Amino acid sequence: MRAPPRAAELVADFANTLDIHAGTDTLSTPDELAAWLRTHDLPTADTPSPALHEAAVALRAGIRAHLGTHVGDPPDPEAAAAADEALTRFPVHITANGTPAPAPGLADTERGIAELALAWSTLTITGDAARLKRCAEHTCHEAFWDTSKNRSKRWCSMQGCGNRAKARTYAARRAAATG
Repeated sequence: MRAPPRAAELVADFANTLDIHAGTDTLSTPDELAAWLRTHDLPTADTPSPALHEAAVALRAGIRAHLGTHVGDPPDPEAAAAADEALTRFPVHITANGTPAPAPGLADTERGIAELALAWSTLTITGDAARLKRCAEHTCHEAFWDTSKNRSKRWCSMQGCGNRAKARTYAARRAAATG
């Protein structure tokens, strides 16, 4: 069982700032985005502009769209396109020692979001993005790291979401058999 890389933890935390079950969005304002970046030790010096906040939220929506609940789930094309457009705002480059980094000249908050974009890009390039999924439970959709050997995990928690889904399926089968 492989532990998630730092990039996966960062991307999952970013994706989970939107809580479908509770109906909350912890990035609903530019100030909340700045606070989230500081909490995750990402560069931010000021409150992001509304346009920068909008780009970060579009990036999150695109990432969530790409985190399919099953292998082969197509992402929402509109969310994916908006995220791709947002990514153009946060360029990266290769440093002298060969590692990718946010491009020079970006303001602190832009660099913080560029680091998120870089984390997502790294996961995609390495193939690790396939292990980062959204919970299949319709009331959850939390991002989680799939630790299963064959990458078939469907729920963020078997004790919670998986148990509820299986109980519903069982109850529906029993009702159909008796009805």
